[in-house]
Amino acid sequence: MTERVLEDRRTDGRRWLTTYYFARAAFSIVWVVAAFTLGADLPALAGALLIVYPAWDAAANVVDARRNGGLRANPTQTLNAIVSTVTTAAVAVALGSSMFAVLGVFGVWATLSGLFQLGTALRRWKSVGAQWAMALSGAQSAIVGITFLIKASGSVVPGVADIAPYAGFGAFYFLVSAVWLVVSDRRRG
Repeated sequence: MTERVLEDRRTDGRRWLTTYYFARAAFSIVWVVAAFTLGADLPALAGALLIVYPAWDAAANVVDARRNGGLRANPTQTLNAIVSTVTTAAVAVALGSSMFAVLGVFGVWATLSGLFQLGTALRRWKSVGAQWAMALSGAQSAIVGITFLIKASGSVVPGVADIAPYAGFGAFYFLVSAVWLVVSDRRRG
């Protein structure tokens, strides 16, 4: 009986994570499309997109952490949510300064957020599955963050289209993880 209850919880957790990963991918895809199609021509919309992206990440991390034992049980997601919330405010302030400042804020955020995502993936590795893509995503995010920081001190003025590929790769990794969970669940059962 205990084994059955544990298996049901694990299955529910995998279902939740699959839905969560699909939702994260869908949001990022919509964000990237909006950034490339509207963000270049409408600076106010580009600014709004740049504020919304880390805010969404903060909210998503809180929801996922609460669904999986709470914020105290998921310290990497809690820290990620805090950093993403601070980033949301910092982007709003940086928009009043320059896009170089915005890219610098995104650089710090991508680096820290990537490391926290990597930590979450490693913590879930054995219990959930499909975490190799999340680990790769976290590592890549940290590396991209460093490149954002380097570009933030450059001479070519960045725009929302310079950040959009970062979100695009995030969408890709979330989609891969979701599909991986679906396929592995179907093979099991």
